[in-house]
Amino acid sequence: MTRAATLAEIAREAGVSTPTVSKVLNGRADVASATRERVEELLRQYGYQRRRSSTQSSPLLELVFHELESAWAMEVIRGVENVVREEGLSVVLSESSGRLSLGQSWMDGVLARRPTGVVLVLSGLDRAQQTQLTSRDIPFVVMDPAGDPGQEVPAVGTTNWHGGLAATRHLLDLGHRRIGMVAGPRRMMCSRARIDGYRAALDMAGIAFDPGLVREGDFHHETGHQVGLELLRLPDRPTAVFTGNDLQALGLYEAARELGLRIPEDLSVVGFDDLPVARWVGPPLTTVRQPLTEMAEVAARMVIDLAHGNQPSTLRVDLATSLVVRSSTAPPPAAARP
Repeated sequence: MTRAATLAEIAREAGVSTPTVSKVLNGRADVASATRERVEELLRQYGYQRRRSSTQSSPLLELVFHELESAWAMEVIRGVENVVREEGLSVVLSESSGRLSLGQSWMDGVLARRPTGVVLVLSGLDRAQQTQLTSRDIPFVVMDPAGDPGQEVPAVGTTNWHGGLAATRHLLDLGHRRIGMVAGPRRMMCSRARIDGYRAALDMAGIAFDPGLVREGDFHHETGHQVGLELLRLPDRPTAVFTGNDLQALGLYEAARELGLRIPEDLSVVGFDDLPVARWVGPPLTTVRQPLTEMAEVAARMVIDLAHGNQPSTLRVDLATSLVVRSSTAPPPAAARP
């Protein structure tokens, strides 16, 4: 079935009333789950899409994080606020409690609120959820997608691979040859790209990749400390470590202090993100700047343009990363030089 259908036709085929179909469209909770699933399936089959003029969206932009507890999130919120303030919109914050996919209860809330649009950060929507938003004419954009969002999904990211390459090349140029890495979760596309950039830099320098010098983290300070201790206690420890984000770098700082290692005299450290705290720590952190605020601004503008009926010239935007050199990196100790 591919032709457009009216709500009355969908209701008749589902064996329910037209008001019941309307309740499903609006995310009302007072519909039996089996009925909701049947109606949603018919909406998908018919490719139903609500006309923009048929309902009034709320002056809200829904901003969804998979976690909402770090300075990283504040940079994103700042960027979105910069845009929505000009548009007379307010921001609604949601969190998926660390999950990279969102449950139906979140979707029901969004359908009930009818926001102008949705920006999802490090999260994703399955095909059914995408269809639910599309059928209600609620545009969405994924920022820093955890996985491949698909060619048809608007997405804003950054050049993670080039960032990993630049960080590792910087350490190689200083003379380091045993370079460790505290990576992020492998299930996240951004983390895998940074690891691949790290490996590419080593390969270009003719240095064999050593999996024993890599530890998987979760982008939190505590894990940076924990796995940092593992790396720094190795019999032939690395003289430099590239971390998947700044928070893990701060955990590595703590591990180095516990073991009596000085940064950068004994150990060089490079982070990723360039959060404000990177400039304040001692020594100030060399890091890869990820333009989080600008990424959030682009994502917010894109979803607002979609809400106004304007299709973007491209559905995938990747903003450039850049290496910011501060005081946490230096040549390796003389004894460790080749």
